[in-house]
Amino acid sequence: MLEVSLSTVLAALAGLVVIYYFFSRENYFDKYGIPHPKRLAIFGNMAPLIFQRETFVGHISNIYNMFKEPKYVGFYDFGMPVAMIRDLDLIKSITVKHFDHFIDHRGFTDPEIEPLFGNNLFSLRGDRWREIRTLLTPAFTSSKMKGMFKLMSECANIFTDALVKQVKDRANEFSSKDIFTRYTNDAIATCAFGIAVDSMKNPDNDFYVLGRQATTFEGLKSLKFFLIRSFPLITKLFRMKLIDTKCEEFFYKLVKDTIAARDAQGITRPDMIQLMMETRGNKPGFKTPELSIENMTSQAFIFFFGGFDSTATTMCFMAHEIASNPDIQKKLQEEIDQVLEKENGNPSYESINRMHYLDATVNETLRLHAIGVVMDRICTKSYELPPTVPGAKPLMLNPGDNIWIPIHAIHRDPQYYPNPDKFEPERFMDDEKDTFNQAAYMPFGIGPRMCIGNRFALLEIKVLFFYLLAKCNITLSKKMILPMRLSKRSFTLIADGGFWLDIQPRK
Repeated sequence: MLEVSLSTVLAALAGLVVIYYFFSRENYFDKYGIPHPKRLAIFGNMAPLIFQRETFVGHISNIYNMFKEPKYVGFYDFGMPVAMIRDLDLIKSITVKHFDHFIDHRGFTDPEIEPLFGNNLFSLRGDRWREIRTLLTPAFTSSKMKGMFKLMSECANIFTDALVKQVKDRANEFSSKDIFTRYTNDAIATCAFGIAVDSMKNPDNDFYVLGRQATTFEGLKSLKFFLIRSFPLITKLFRMKLIDTKCEEFFYKLVKDTIAARDAQGITRPDMIQLMMETRGNKPGFKTPELSIENMTSQAFIFFFGGFDSTATTMCFMAHEIASNPDIQKKLQEEIDQVLEKENGNPSYESINRMHYLDATVNETLRLHAIGVVMDRICTKSYELPPTVPGAKPLMLNPGDNIWIPIHAIHRDPQYYPNPDKFEPERFMDDEKDTFNQAAYMPFGIGPRMCIGNRFALLEIKVLFFYLLAKCNITLSKKMILPMRLSKRSFTLIADGGFWLDIQPRK
């Protein structure tokens, strides 16, 4: 009965879309003289992704590069028209100067069906987003990062020692995604949730296994993602979810037990859980909202979700580039050795952040391999975009209209970065970084809604590579498909065949 209902509803939906497409008298973008690629009825411009003919980043970059002059171009996300903004001044105007017109993201889950995803900082809108953002911001200040540095260093030390031991005990070939997600898992577990996890020693711990499951978007799950965000009424009817119940229950129980233990034992830690716990003591009418266990779990989970997979993927790309460029690896190790000698083998938070070449290498990785392929915004108050080209009409955006900012394509645009596909950390050294347009660099987004955890991610990456390159040399494994190409099976960025490294202890 359920299958009949689903097929009937989907058939009806498809019919309505086809009728609208073929009998609509006006094309949304043609009315305003906005360039756009040809669309395909039901899929709009998403067919190459649904049928895995192109990668997401490749498809968006192709559309970005299809038109050189316009300030913005048109794009159809299934049946929804999207203005893809190309002009840097216009991007800054939208995301900073006129942010109050574009406060929200387009949510991709229903809070009623999937509260773990739907009620987190990324998905929240309007005043509720402002309240929670204000509440969580103190968890990511420089002073808080300094407090977490020791915990991160311990994780990185344990991790690299385990790698060296495994190299001595068996082969030296490693899946980068596997080992780096184990490190990010342990760092987040201790810094955000206050629990100690050793995912190298205990590879099948629930925190890691369920976290990996929740953050992997390949195959069927990638298709589910597109369906949930593009046909929310249909997927809500059948209660389609991205995160399974077992994973939800694990994180709810974890946060609940952590809070209970801290209350019982009087434990205080400088982390996100602690900040959210402190809302319980607010007096009636206090500006900051009190959070329920469910709300706390939702905020903690999105921090885990972003830090677990996205940061580990950045590490995969960075390790790949370092392994591909021995001269860069040598410069990094020389800088690391100098710090170790100066600090008597025990680097401080300040010394890690003073490492210019390490910082430049991280920045260049985030430029060349921007994990946030596009940044989206929803219009919340009417806003007029200027004509996209001379002679065209202005485009009036109304509440609910969508815009995309193609970060990855901008980072690879030769008008902003000479020889853009080459990995050159020197771009971000003191002598060079003032020569390019700083507005063209936005790996964590831009404006008040940029990623709240960017400092945590940067520190996490730097600490890991400090200890890894202090103790090991890395080269590309024979398993690595070269030249590297991105997988078309995943919505997120991952190398076709995976990332593979050979790791050897340094002499």
